[in-house]
Amino acid sequence: MVDAAAQRRHAPPVAPPGSTARRRRARRDTLVGWSFILPNFAGFALFTLVPVIAAFALAFMEWDSYRAPEWVGLDNFAEMLEDENVRVALTNTLLYAAGHIPLTLVAALGLAIVLNGKLRGVGFFRTAAFFPYVTSLVAVAVVWNMLFNPTAGPVNQFLGALGVADPPGWVASTDWAMPAVIITSVWRDMGYYMVLYLAGLQAVPEEYYEAARVDGANAWDRFRHVTLPCLRPTTFFVLVMLTIQSFKVLDLIVVMTDGGPGRSTLVLAQLVYREGITEGHFGYSSAIALVLFAIVLTVTVAQFRLNERRNAR
Repeated sequence: MVDAAAQRRHAPPVAPPGSTARRRRARRDTLVGWSFILPNFAGFALFTLVPVIAAFALAFMEWDSYRAPEWVGLDNFAEMLEDENVRVALTNTLLYAAGHIPLTLVAALGLAIVLNGKLRGVGFFRTAAFFPYVTSLVAVAVVWNMLFNPTAGPVNQFLGALGVADPPGWVASTDWAMPAVIITSVWRDMGYYMVLYLAGLQAVPEEYYEAARVDGANAWDRFRHVTLPCLRPTTFFVLVMLTIQSFKVLDLIVVMTDGGPGRSTLVLAQLVYREGITEGHFGYSSAIALVLFAIVLTVTVAQFRLNERRNAR
C-alpha cells in the first residue's frame, strides 16, 4: 500500500481533458496568423528592408555600378561638408518645411472647423477639399504651373486687376519659385489632414462645449480652451506626418521646377536622385540619404520627447 501511494505521488500529472485539443487550436491559430503576416513581411524585407540596409552600407563606399564597391570610410561625408550643392539643398529643404508644415496645419484645421458644422452640401465640400490629394500629382503640378505663368497665368492677371504693377515671376523666378511650390503643396495636402482633424473634432464630447457656454465662454474661448486641447493628439500626429513628408519632398518639385530656376528649389531628396541615378555616384548618394534620414529621425524623436513632456505636466 505504501508503494502504491509513493507511485501516485511521483507519477506525472495527467493532462486535463481537452488540453491537447486546445494546444492544437492555438498552434493552428498561430500558423494562420503567420500565414497572413509572412507575405507582407517578405515583400517588405525584399523591397524595403534589404535596400535600406544596402544603402546604409553604400554610404561608406564608392560605387558606380561598373566596378566593385570600394570601402572609403567617412570620405563621402567629408566630401559633403565641402559640397555647395548639399548646403543649398539643405537650406531649401528647411525653407520648404518651414513654410509647408505650419501653413498646411492651419489650413487643414480651418477647413475641418468650417466643414464640421451643419452646412447644406457639406458632403460635397468635404469631397472637393479632399479630391486634390488623390488627384495625379503630375496633373496638379502642370495645372499650377499654368496658373503661375508670369505672363498669361490667371494668378498674375488677378494680381494685375488688383493694381499690382509688377507681379511675381513665380516658378520662373529664383525668389518666388519656392513659395509657388509651397502654395501648391499646401493646396494639395490640406484635404487629407482636414479629414484627420474632422475625425478629431467629432470625437470631442459636446458636453465640454455646453459647460463652457454655461461658464460664459465665447467662441474664441471655446476654441482655445476646449477644441485645441482635445485636438492635441491629432495635432501631434499631423505634425509628425507633415514633418516627414516635408523633408522627403521630391515628386512635386521635380515636375514643377526640376530644382530650378538655378538651384532655388533644389532639395535633399532630389540631390540624392541626381547623384545616384543621374550621375551614378551611388555611394555619395547613399551618404546624403543617410544624412537626410538622420535629420528626419532627430526631428521626429525630438517631437515625441516634447509631446511626452507636455503630457506629463
